[in-house]
Amino acid sequence: MVQIQIHQNTCIRCKKCVRICPSALFTFREDKGIEVNTENCISCGQCVAVCPTNSIVHSDFPPERVHSFDRNQLPTADQVELLMRSRRSNRAFSKERIPEEALQRIIEAAHRAPTATNAQEVKMVLITRPETLTEISRLTLGTFMSIVRTVENPLVKMILKPIMPSNYRYIPVFKQLQEEFDKGNDGILRGAAAVLFFYTEKKARFGCQDCNLAYQNASLMAEALGVAQFYTGFVCTAASMNRKKELQKLLGIEGCTIHAGMALGMPSFRFDKYIDRKELSLKRID
Repeated sequence: MVQIQIHQNTCIRCKKCVRICPSALFTFREDKGIEVNTENCISCGQCVAVCPTNSIVHSDFPPERVHSFDRNQLPTADQVELLMRSRRSNRAFSKERIPEEALQRIIEAAHRAPTATNAQEVKMVLITRPETLTEISRLTLGTFMSIVRTVENPLVKMILKPIMPSNYRYIPVFKQLQEEFDKGNDGILRGAAAVLFFYTEKKARFGCQDCNLAYQNASLMAEALGVAQFYTGFVCTAASMNRKKELQKLLGIEGCTIHAGMALGMPSFRFDKYIDRKELSLKRID
């Protein structure tokens, strides 16, 4: 059970903990100072991080897990904006090995992402074994080709195509990808040196949201480190559609749901320009 103590002798009664706690655990009394009820604590660490005098002692955050930093060392808004503008999905990988330190920093960045109710239920699996990477692409294509054979059945096609025409535009794409894969050209992972999947147990209520937040952190860190990456949309879609859950079995994560993934590799070349996006669609209610 979570334990929180407040050192009243050092507390300056700034009430920051009262204002910041998402579970409203802290209250202020003129005669007693700050009081806390730990019953609904989600261990987010907000109170510990905000206390200017280190007067809050939290059992989940001993001193070695609390780190001060200099805000002057943070990147400027312009630097962060340029990083986001310049980030692109780069599928042109070289044969160069990804430094282990870079992989670990990408994983740590993902681990730092916020999660709903601070549940921190996101799990990750990193694959660098070439044979397993090839099998991931094979399973992905196998799933889609199975669907292609079903929807191309004349009777099924007669019913589905008029009401779902957009779904049929991918059929030539999957056929071509399969043909190229049979020739030894992987159009799914594009020769990636590593793949990082984000998954949760099925019971996780906000698994999809949390995993994609983790992906965004990892993606920005990869860009900052000069590691090329792209979102493995085809793989994640196939994993959700495959009734036998073959990908989860391959990765040893049976019973779990893969919500996001990224293919990683060192780039063959880098982009030196960024492109404006479509006109912003924004509705404001002031």
